[in-house]
Amino acid sequence: MTETVISSETKDVVIGFNRPFVMIGERINPTGRKLLAEEMKAGDFSRVEADAVAQVEAGAQMLDVNAGIPLADEPALLAEAVRRVQSVTDVPLSIDSSIIEALEAGIDAYQGKPLINSVTGEDEVLDRVLPLVAKNGAAVVAISNDETGISEDPDVRFTVAQKIVSAANDFGIPTADVVVDPLVMPIGAMGGAGRQVFHLVRRLREELGVNTTCGASNVSFGLPNRHLVTGTFLSMAMAAGMTSAIMSPLHAEVKAAVMGADVLMGNDENCAAWISEYREASSAGRSRSARQNRRRGNSS
Repeated sequence: MTETVISSETKDVVIGFNRPFVMIGERINPTGRKLLAEEMKAGDFSRVEADAVAQVEAGAQMLDVNAGIPLADEPALLAEAVRRVQSVTDVPLSIDSSIIEALEAGIDAYQGKPLINSVTGEDEVLDRVLPLVAKNGAAVVAISNDETGISEDPDVRFTVAQKIVSAANDFGIPTADVVVDPLVMPIGAMGGAGRQVFHLVRRLREELGVNTTCGASNVSFGLPNRHLVTGTFLSMAMAAGMTSAIMSPLHAEVKAAVMGADVLMGNDENCAAWISEYREASSAGRSRSARQNRRRGNSS
């Protein structure tokens, strides 16, 4: 069974088959967050630190850190964001950028073995990113698109993933350190997007033996009640073999769907995590109901 080990200075997280699903917190990303982007450009990382703590307290086992801000010094911002996050939490990080210099700066600032997010199947990108991954003994997210773009055929995306895994092996990066992103498209725009991902994840697990991840919230983009759609998608993707996702544990529907799927797949031994998370909430709810019943009885 494939196991991908990601570490901070003091903690290891294992992404693997028949293991609890790894929730990678998505919030430290200025894309679409104007206030966060402005604060980071101004050197204010207090919101970054607060988001890191909140996501870990909500159950994230890893955090994705992105500093992609137009016209900003992304390498410097990403390095500082990595340092700030590691100063307030001990979970491992996914260092997220499409700019090689930013990845280098983030890795230099990082304490531990990071997950590098990401590499695509484009030859130029492979030749620039994979040596960096190999040099630092890191793991890498492999995004299954290449020079031709994102194919609507999941079998073509599988071929791209094969190419990336093979290229990684050529650089001395073991298959276990390649985590494939099958690319999740908005279901509101592409009705077969869910089926495509489930089909591809099964092939990636059974034929390539790789762990998988995705940007989970993409699937529900533009839809009402989107967190319920995202949670449902994740539970179905987990059943197909997905082992991690970049997501928000702050949304109760999404987190509960992941934890419930872990229970039903036998990855939460003795349902311990589920009971720990929800028994206290259930007890509090019963206590509130009892108090309300007593008040109604006294007023009758």
